[in-house]
Amino acid sequence: MNTPGVLSFTQQAWEQVLAKAKRAVVYLDAACAESLHWGCGSSRLLEAVGSPACYLREFEPAAVGGGAEQPKAVFVLSSLLKGRIVETLRDIICRSHFQYCVVVTAVNHAVHLTANHVPAAAAAELEGQQPVFEQLEEKLCEWMGNMNYTAEVLHIPLLLAPVAPHLALTPAFASLFPLLPQDVHILNSARPDRRRLGSLAEVDATALTPELLLQIRCLVSGLSSLCEHLGVREECFAVGSLSRIIAADLANFAPAKNRRKTATGRASVVFVDRTLDLTGAVGHHGDNLVEKILAVLPQLPGHTNDVMVNMVELTALQAEEENQNVLVPGCLSQSNDPAAKALWEALLNTKHKEAVMEVRRHLVEAASRENLPIKMSMGRVTPGQLMSYIQLFKNNLKSLGNHCGLLQLGLATVQTLKHPQTAKWDNFLAFERLLLQSTGESTMSVVLNQLLPMIKPLNQRTNDDYSPEELLVLLLYIYSVSGEFSVDKDLGEGEEKVKKALAQVFCEESELSPLLQKITGCDSSINLTFHKSKSAVDELFTSLRDIAGARNLMKQFKSVYVPGNHTHQASYKPLLKQVVEEIFNPERPDSVDIEHMSSGLTDLLKTGFSMFMKVSRPHPSDHPLLILFVVGGVTVSEAKMIKDLVPSLKPGTQVIVLSTRLLKPLNIPELLFATDRLHPDLGF
Repeated sequence: MNTPGVLSFTQQAWEQVLAKAKRAVVYLDAACAESLHWGCGSSRLLEAVGSPACYLREFEPAAVGGGAEQPKAVFVLSSLLKGRIVETLRDIICRSHFQYCVVVTAVNHAVHLTANHVPAAAAAELEGQQPVFEQLEEKLCEWMGNMNYTAEVLHIPLLLAPVAPHLALTPAFASLFPLLPQDVHILNSARPDRRRLGSLAEVDATALTPELLLQIRCLVSGLSSLCEHLGVREECFAVGSLSRIIAADLANFAPAKNRRKTATGRASVVFVDRTLDLTGAVGHHGDNLVEKILAVLPQLPGHTNDVMVNMVELTALQAEEENQNVLVPGCLSQSNDPAAKALWEALLNTKHKEAVMEVRRHLVEAASRENLPIKMSMGRVTPGQLMSYIQLFKNNLKSLGNHCGLLQLGLATVQTLKHPQTAKWDNFLAFERLLLQSTGESTMSVVLNQLLPMIKPLNQRTNDDYSPEELLVLLLYIYSVSGEFSVDKDLGEGEEKVKKALAQVFCEESELSPLLQKITGCDSSINLTFHKSKSAVDELFTSLRDIAGARNLMKQFKSVYVPGNHTHQASYKPLLKQVVEEIFNPERPDSVDIEHMSSGLTDLLKTGFSMFMKVSRPHPSDHPLLILFVVGGVTVSEAKMIKDLVPSLKPGTQVIVLSTRLLKPLNIPELLFATDRLHPDLGF
C-alpha cells in the first residue's frame, strides 16, 4: 500500500476480519457495516465468505441463527463486549449449530478493563494479558455446547468509514455531540452543592457521566490505533470543553505510552467542538453538489453518511411509488469501482457547477467506450440531458455492469437536481445572506421580526414556505452567527412573538415528525396542547441562547461574523478556518484557545519551564501531519476548505479531517435535541 492513511488503516483492519470469514455466517452491527461499506465494500466480504449472500446478517437480538450446515460464525462489533451485546451473542449462539466462533470488537482490551472497573494500577500489571477476552472465549464454548469447540475473541480497530483520502468518519460515534450550558445543570443535579460546576469551562472528565466517559474512551482507543498505523507520536490539542476532555484522554491513554516511544513520525491532533460554530453546519453557503445530495435524498437504512439512490430508471419497471421498494437502492460509496471512486472524489472537491459538468463528462466517456449511440450537446447541463445519457445503458446488461457505480452517482445527481428541496436551497441561501446583513445593522429583535412572517401553519404553507424543522434550522443560523447579544425588553418581546407563532405551528401539524416528537415529548399532534407546545418552545429557546453563548468562553475565536463596510458586505468566517489560520500563523503565537494537553510529567515540566526558560511549548504547526477532528460532525464544504487551506498556509503539511459524521442542515436540530447526549446507549 502507499503512504499509510485512513484508507489503508481501514482496509488493513478489514483484511484481518476477511481472513477469518471463509465459509462463516457473518454478523455485523450497523457501525461496522458502514465502515466496511466505505472501506472496501460488502462484495469483498462476500468474496471472503465464499457463500451465498444470506450468510451475511445484521447483529441484533432477532437475528437468525446458524443451521446445521453452518458450523462457523464471525461476529463483527463496534462496541464493548458487555451487557446486552453479550446477551445477544449468547442468544444467537444458543439457537445455532456453531462449532467455531470468532468475535471481533473494535474496542481494545484496556478499555474493557476500564468498563469492568479494573483500577489503572491493576490494569497495568495485566499488560500482555487479556482476561476479559479469555473469559468470553470460555463462555462462547459453553454456549456452543462443547468446551472443545473453538472460540476466538480479538480486537481489530474498525473505527473509520473513509469517505475520501482526506476525510474519514466514525460511525460508532455519530451521536457524540459537545455539551451545552444546559447540560451543566443536569450534571450538577448529581453533585453535592459544594462541588457544583459554574460553567462548561469547569467540566472535566470526573464531572461526566460514566457512560459518556466510556464512550470517549472507546473513541480514544480507536484513535490511538490510527496513530499507531500512521507511525506517529501525537501531540494533542483542543478547542472547546468536550474536545479538551477527549484530547486529554488520548494524551494520557495508557496503552499509547509504549507505542509513542518507538514512533518515528510526529503529528498534531486538534479536536474542535462543533457547537462553537453551528452556522457552518446549518447554513446553505456550501456550493457543493454532494452536500445537496446528502440533504435531499433519503438516508440509506442503518447508515448515517450515505443515501438511497432510486434505480428504477435503469429497469423496465414503471417509476411508481410502490416499485421503489422492489429494487435494492443505489448509493454514493463506490469503494470497488476505480472510475466511480474518481468521480466521487471530484464531486467532493469541486463546486456545484463543475461537479455537474464532471458527471456529464464521465457519462459521455463511459457511453463512448461502450459504443453507445450518444448525442453530444454542449452548454448548460440539465437533468434531462444527464438522464438521456444514463438511459443509454438501460438495455445493455454488459455496459450496465461495467459502469454500475458511475450510473448510481449519475442518478443521484439527476434526482437531486430535480428535487423540489434543491430549488429551496437557494431560498435558504438568500435569506441567510439577508440575515447576515441585518445582524450587523439591527438588533436581534429586528432580525427575529424578519423571520416572523415566514412562520406559517400547515394550512397556509405552500411548497416554497418553510416547514417547522426548516424554521428551526434558520433559528439556529440566526443565534449561532449572532453570538453573544444583549438581552433587553425588545428582544424578550421579539422572542415571545416567535415562540407563540412556532408553538401554534407545532400544534397545527397533521403529523409530528420524529424531531418534533422529540422536542415536544408528544408522539401525536392530537395529544399536543398549546400549553405543552409553548413549554417545549421555551426550552428550545433556552438551547438557542446556549448556542448563541457557545463562544463566550473563547478569548480569540469569539465571533464567526465579519461586519460589512463600504466595500464589503457582512460575511461569515468559519471557526474551522480561523483555527487552521491560527495554527499556521507565521508569528507562531501561543494561542489561548487552542489548548495543548500534556501527556505526562515530561510535558508538564516543559510547559512549566517555558514560563521562565527558553523551552518551546508544543505547537500544533510543529509536525508534518495535522489531524483535525471535529466533534459533532463536519460538512463536505468544511472538509474541502481545510484540505485546500492547510497546504496553502504551510506547503508540505499533510492534513486528515476526521469527524463523527457528515452533516446536513437538519442533522443539527436532531443532535441538539437528542435526549441521550449525557447518557449514550453503549449496549449495556
